[in-house]
Amino acid sequence: MKRLVLMTAAAAMLAGSAMLAMAEVKSLRGELAPNAAPKPPDLSRVMVQEGGFKRAWKLQPPLIPHKIDRESITLKVNTCLRCHSPENHKREHAPMASKTHFTDSAHPSTANLMRRRWFCNQCHVRQLNARPLVENVFGR
Repeated sequence: MKRLVLMTAAAAMLAGSAMLAMAEVKSLRGELAPNAAPKPPDLSRVMVQEGGFKRAWKLQPPLIPHKIDRESITLKVNTCLRCHSPENHKREHAPMASKTHFTDSAHPSTANLMRRRWFCNQCHVRQLNARPLVENVFGR
């Protein structure tokens, strides 16, 4: 009997502390429902940086230092290559897409951008002049 009372009390305390912890969790989305579409970012705050941004860590994909709202990347078209292709980058005064984007283990070197590297903004992102959602403790 004593054991049953202790186990019941422990279970009640555990359930109570779990509910207390859940009550303190706050979503970064605010009151927006999880399945609701988020508000799109304010594109007027896109940061433009002549010469590019400094990388935060070695091997970080370079950040996009210009607006990209008029760029298009589809299955057939990648407008990033107008400036960043091996043929155009010097004329456009833009960095060339890395040589690693033209090679993989099956193809040591090709003239065409590898399909796995086609969607540039999977890795390369623009910067917004925005207040951080959470404190950055990277590198502490």
